Amino acid sequence: MSGRFTDRAAYVTGAGAGVGRATAELFAREGAKVFAVDIDGDAVVETVDAIHAAGGTARGGVADVGDFDSVEASIEYMVDAFGGLDVLVNVAGVGKALRLEELDEREWQRTMSVNLSGVFHTTKHAVPHLLRTRHGSIVNVASIAGLRGQAYCAAYCASKAGMINFTRSIALEFASRGLRANCVAPGGIETNLISGFIPREDFEPQLIAYYSPPPPGRLAKPADVANSIAFLASREARMINGAVLTCDGGTLA
Repeated sequence: MSGRFTDRAAYVTGAGAGVGRATAELFAREGAKVFAVDIDGDAVVETVDAIHAAGGTARGGVADVGDFDSVEASIEYMVDAFGGLDVLVNVAGVGKALRLEELDEREWQRTMSVNLSGVFHTTKHAVPHLLRTRHGSIVNVASIAGLRGQAYCAAYCASKAGMINFTRSIALEFASRGLRANCVAPGGIETNLISGFIPREDFEPQLIAYYSPPPPGRLAKPADVANSIAFLASREARMINGAVLTCDGGTLA
């Protein structure tokens, strides 16, 4: 296969389903050697098998992005297998709508561990390898929830806002060394995660109008977000660094 990512190696988290799987499959179609990572081993196998069936190159591994050592071992294995790392894509994420009174320490820490610390873990271990390529790229999947407040989503909003500014900081820190870092900020996506954000009867509807089901055609499909990720990771976007690309059908507008 040949395309925008021929001879490049991509590490994709959350690759077992949804946006992560769509991204892994797209990168493989575009010529990348894909290392698919997820906490669900069976889901990783399905993604890798689908890529192989389509003629692409892929390997997979089980890793908990919230665990520093797990991520380190995973990235080292990937680099040994593929000979390097050119693109890091952080898709893995968790979240759900809860009243603040219901948001306990365990849920808060879980959200931060995956959505924010997970991005730190992968970036920390990937950067030395990305810098060797001179055209390395990081794309993190944030959310429009990281660009404004959202009732009943304090933990999720905080984690995604943190991810966005972490990405901007990394973009500036490594700009002179050829490494770019950007975010995609989707709105609602047709994935399993959105089920956790369906408004409950005890939520005040006037406070959640902006994340109720959008107009027809405004709910993104995983492939829509994957296309945005691929663009930002590609050399076509070589002058885009530290950006947040909204992929929300105009919701924020």
